[in-house]
Amino acid sequence: MKNILAAIVTTTALVSPALAQDTIDEFRIGILGGENAQDRMTSNECYRAKAEELLGVPVKLFTPADYDGVIQGLLGGSIDMAWLGASAYAKAWLTDPDAVEPIMVKTNVDGSYGYYSVGFARKDSGIASLDDMEGKVFAFGDPNSTSGYLIPSIEIPQAVGASMESGDYFGEVKFVGGHEQTIVAVANGDVDAGVTWADGMGAWEDGYNSGALRKASDAGLVDMNQMVEIWKSKPIPEGPIVLRKDLPERVKIDITTLTASLPYMDPDCAYNFMAGEALGFQPISHDAYVSIVEARKSKM
Repeated sequence: MKNILAAIVTTTALVSPALAQDTIDEFRIGILGGENAQDRMTSNECYRAKAEELLGVPVKLFTPADYDGVIQGLLGGSIDMAWLGASAYAKAWLTDPDAVEPIMVKTNVDGSYGYYSVGFARKDSGIASLDDMEGKVFAFGDPNSTSGYLIPSIEIPQAVGASMESGDYFGEVKFVGGHEQTIVAVANGDVDAGVTWADGMGAWEDGYNSGALRKASDAGLVDMNQMVEIWKSKPIPEGPIVLRKDLPERVKIDITTLTASLPYMDPDCAYNFMAGEALGFQPISHDAYVSIVEARKSKM
């Protein structure tokens, strides 16, 4: 924590007087899809309120229907901040490298900032691995999701020796909208299996320590004892919290400080904001996402 705050103080010293005097009338936070809009608003309300108190201007939450709505908001200047997935960040950077900058990344309880795309199915389906999925229905979340599409769309074909095209290995491959929608679709038996994200730490029965499975388990949307993991990706770099580059430097510093301090100021707020148990946040830069940018290019 001291190192993080020291870095922020150093950044503050570099701010030019002209930039430091810039002001904003409001601050707008975009929230990626993956769960219903009301749950997204509720999970982020405490952060919104703290940001509003700190910045002294109205802070508003926006919950577009899909990932691209947040990406386009950042690119167009109608959203100032968002916690993006790595693939969503890659798309924003590839579209306009001068639009946004990463500032912080969620840190797991072991100090790492990686997570996994996790394939899962109902335990009573008889599906225990990808070998059991031939001819069955497989669900992706959002096409701009890292764990819900980009990484599994690259790694799963390598594992099964076939493409992700419907009818090639899987009977049908479909997008269902986001992480929560994928979890509910599998739990309800609407699809045979799907992918979502988790830190891969802690107990499966809890939905791991943090991630979409943990949030769904906490909300009572799924009983993890009735689910089984059938695949796990290689480690993926956790997506960054980003800010628009043209925001006043004072605003950037205030938001960075708030984010870094959140687990210490309000652990309950941090738990909701971070989608479960985590150590906190650490500074991050574009360099951490070069591999994801290249992976995104390969799908273009």
